[in-house]
Amino acid sequence: MTTYGLLVFEDAEELDFVGPWEVFTVSARLRDGGDTAVLVCEHPGPVRCNKGLRVLPDHTFDDHPPLDVLHVPGGLGARETQLHNPVVTGWIAETAERAAWVHGVCTGTFLLHAAGPAQGRRVATYWSQEDTLEARGDVTVVRDARYVVDGNLVTSQGVSAGIDSALWLVGRLHGRDHARAVRRCIQYDPAPPYLADEPV
Repeated sequence: MTTYGLLVFEDAEELDFVGPWEVFTVSARLRDGGDTAVLVCEHPGPVRCNKGLRVLPDHTFDDHPPLDVLHVPGGLGARETQLHNPVVTGWIAETAERAAWVHGVCTGTFLLHAAGPAQGRRVATYWSQEDTLEARGDVTVVRDARYVVDGNLVTSQGVSAGIDSALWLVGRLHGRDHARAVRRCIQYDPAPPYLADEPV
């Protein structure tokens, strides 16, 4: 059983977590409910995301189940607010140590850098923020790559790229044929198509 924990916060970019949520939950369904995905937030109650979507987290930092995959989205809240929130960065650091995989999308990489898991690693982030992230030091920003895998850290460029990296991750966890079945189920037909064996 794989438990995916997707962090949410005020001004998180919606597709940064909703796209991977679709991949993870369809994967779980195809595995006959053997996996689960949960939304985790610092506080209980609704969260208003970057473009106004409101979501209701399943758990707080204090009551979530053990997570096999920690997912960190980007957005305005990631790079301007939560970056300076020691409760959030501390939780990311502690949870990443226990998780088998850490998955960041867009400027969620800024949070992963501030918390520690992305320090000294090769990462991807949103194209307009690459220089800003690189200027923070102790990180190698890979440009022009939809997603980058460095050990157990998977990071991707913005928004739709999170779907690509999430597909790679479920392929790594449960096999390439399974990931291709997920891709077909969500009728995702990118160009280039899902390439399970070619991370950067």
